[in-house]
Amino acid sequence: MKFKSSDISTVIIVNKNSEPKTLRVKTKHISRLRHYAIGIASVIVLLGGVIVYLRSQNSRQEDEKKQLMAQITKLKGQAPVPAAQVKSNGNAQNYIQSIEGKLQKINNYLNKRGLKGFSTKGIGGNGNADAAKLTDDEAYSLYDEYLDRLVHAVAFTPMGYPHISALTSYFGYRSDPFDSGNAEFHPGIDFQGNRGDAARSTANGRVVFAGWSGGYGNCVRIAHANNFETLYGHLSRISVKVGDDVTVGQKIGEVGSTGHSTGTHLHYEVRKNGKAINPISYLTLNN
Repeated sequence: MKFKSSDISTVIIVNKNSEPKTLRVKTKHISRLRHYAIGIASVIVLLGGVIVYLRSQNSRQEDEKKQLMAQITKLKGQAPVPAAQVKSNGNAQNYIQSIEGKLQKINNYLNKRGLKGFSTKGIGGNGNADAAKLTDDEAYSLYDEYLDRLVHAVAFTPMGYPHISALTSYFGYRSDPFDSGNAEFHPGIDFQGNRGDAARSTANGRVVFAGWSGGYGNCVRIAHANNFETLYGHLSRISVKVGDDVTVGQKIGEVGSTGHSTGTHLHYEVRKNGKAINPISYLTLNN
């Protein structure tokens, strides 16, 4: 195919150490050079913004997780204080009341996640007749045991993100992505991702299913404490097997688009007593 002379422009490349060289380029490309440069710059700026956003999200979630664990660790560090030392300061009841206040704060966090609230009654510091019979050493010992149980409960309760990224679909009724004329109930939330990105467990637990599950495609289900279960769907690869004990943050698979899926993403569900509940309440400590 021959081009008209007006369709071609000649670019002269001058080099002081050699003969000038010429390069023939379609004229339309030179006239569009500015648009190309603006487009490339826009893509670079957009990618930079996405990276900054994801890093800030990751940092915020890590800070919130540490906030709750720090509260519990602080309480455990305070519990073993010798009774004689507390008696000498005359602050035994103040010390116990301080622990109760912090326990209540943690309790409020857990209540907002749909967990059954706990009570300090019977632990040893609520001022009833039985508590009055306890020595300070016995009261501290009871609190220490209780904090151990609380740490276990928090570790086995789904919290945080299985994949740090933006949400693309939420819990509840939505338009069917395969048929916009119909509505469907979406029992979880979807996280944007690329094929091969890590999907991680949001709590300690045991794998009760790992394989193909209809519309979920490659799917992993993990059982946790208090009748909680989490589900991770549309995986491109599964990294665990049934019976495996997993810990918070452990990789259980990779993001994909298997099953009933219109694109690469991670589908995530939180179930309580077998019923799907809104995972949004479990993403941050302050919900």
